[in-house]
Amino acid sequence: MFENDLGVLPTRDLLEAAAECRAVASRADARVLECAQVYADRFHPAVCGVRPGRRVGDGRERAVVLGGEGCPEIAEFAVAEFGVVVGVSPGVGRQIIADGLALRHRFPRIWAQVQAGAATAWKACQIVRCCGKLDLQGAASVDRRVAPVVDTISPYRLDKIVAAAKKQADPGLAETDAAEAAADRGVFVGRGDGHGNKTIYIKAAAGGVNRYNAAIAAIAEALKTFGDTRPVQHRRAEAVGIISDPAFTQELLTQARAQAAPQTEADPAADAQGEADAILHVRAGADVAATSEATIKAADERVRSGSGTFVTADGAGVAWVDVACADGEDDLLEPSDPREPVGPMEDPWLEASGLRDLDLPVDPYDGRSPDPRTRTAEAQPMDAATLRALDARLAQIKQDAYSADPTRAGRVRGHVRPGQTEVIVHLTDKTLASGAGVVRAEGIGPLLASQLAELVGHGPYTVKPVIDLNDAVSVNAYEIPTRIRERVRLIHPVELFPYGTRETSDTIDLDHIEPYDLHGPTGQTSTTNLAPLGRFGHRVKTHARGWSVHRIDHKTLEWTTPHGFTFHVDPDGTHRIPSPGGT
Repeated sequence: MFENDLGVLPTRDLLEAAAECRAVASRADARVLECAQVYADRFHPAVCGVRPGRRVGDGRERAVVLGGEGCPEIAEFAVAEFGVVVGVSPGVGRQIIADGLALRHRFPRIWAQVQAGAATAWKACQIVRCCGKLDLQGAASVDRRVAPVVDTISPYRLDKIVAAAKKQADPGLAETDAAEAAADRGVFVGRGDGHGNKTIYIKAAAGGVNRYNAAIAAIAEALKTFGDTRPVQHRRAEAVGIISDPAFTQELLTQARAQAAPQTEADPAADAQGEADAILHVRAGADVAATSEATIKAADERVRSGSGTFVTADGAGVAWVDVACADGEDDLLEPSDPREPVGPMEDPWLEASGLRDLDLPVDPYDGRSPDPRTRTAEAQPMDAATLRALDARLAQIKQDAYSADPTRAGRVRGHVRPGQTEVIVHLTDKTLASGAGVVRAEGIGPLLASQLAELVGHGPYTVKPVIDLNDAVSVNAYEIPTRIRERVRLIHPVELFPYGTRETSDTIDLDHIEPYDLHGPTGQTSTTNLAPLGRFGHRVKTHARGWSVHRIDHKTLEWTTPHGFTFHVDPDGTHRIPSPGGT
């Protein structure tokens, strides 16, 4: 069917061909799941001899249950060969096997629909993953309710129905999940997008998030005062890099306030308004929290102007919370965007604050995504000269923040060094000489050389000596010193297991390719005999039967699986090597 010239087909036939191609892809996905099921059967502990329940404290293989309650056990290391031969990481291979087993043993009705071509395989897999914590009886309940509608409704509606069926099947588990979600706080940093951007996810107490948001908004407003005409969200993004330096932040806000509003005589009403910042007023009838009349009056004025947030509770009155930065900055949110900025809609860590409930796509063929960026009428692009002038002003403000001048009232006293971050950049000698080209920043990704100034920021920086990675460095001990670990990390930015996904970090395992021999030659712990591996890949290499690995050259490892498949892993990735027979 793929040999036909699509250009000569009538439009109706072209559409039919597209539909048939997608159906073929779905059938192929279902077939992969069947392969995973049969493969898992061949590596049941009763067949391959793995002892169930073996502890993994020593890293050896154990029997594991993939897919949830009711699924059979499988030898743990078997997922590694399945994954790499299919062309995915061991983790993804593990998930494919788990999906196949869960469909066959826990969701037989949905699996029958997939086999009959009435349900799309990837939708079925999402359902079983969502219900992985349910016991066998709960899974059967979801299976009965959801099987008839897998492909008859939109993915968004399907997600809601599955969530409802899951809660109905096991209310206790739903309560536990809700408690876990409430406790799921943290700050998470995502990977770079290849254009100099990174995403940070913050899930914290509402009050803390509000105060952080207010501080971000205050900095964005200060930047506007100094001539930054970019959209508000761009200024808020710039504020993230500033707020990490408290002294810089305080100096920026102080100078912005002085420039925007010259000092005048003290105004009691203004003082009361500052006092109202971050105060919670709860009104119940005529009973008002013990606060000065001036403060309450100022608070009321700000609520009427839209600078506060109303929260009604049981009809007993109104609670009002006004959030601001520590120094009492006013009008922190721009009038053009009075509500909390909308987070990326596909972001699993942020709650959408949009005005309507959007039908978010789940289908991988549907790449639409609402644009969370806001635009304001006064936003104007900044030319290079204006942006340089703004950068120079900010650099001066940062220098003022750490000035030792004792006459600067309210400023930081003494020489205080701002916090430092380490940035490792890989570049060629040509880029270094010309200032143009592409560089790679560790933990961020490829950047244009011109973006390095933005990466460094407005403060002083220190250039460390270049490390020549061509030099082989070794030590006469099993333990790996920091200087060798750092070189291995720079030489191999990603683990060297076939299709490995883990980026090399300070905590990743460094494996001796040739096992360390206490009675062997000197220099066994060297940059030429160490390979970064994730913990699972390290265990497979050390304990799994039939796996072998050796170095082809200083950049390439050759891996051979138990069934004779060969892969080369080098800086360009994983490459399957044809067997001598040509397959």
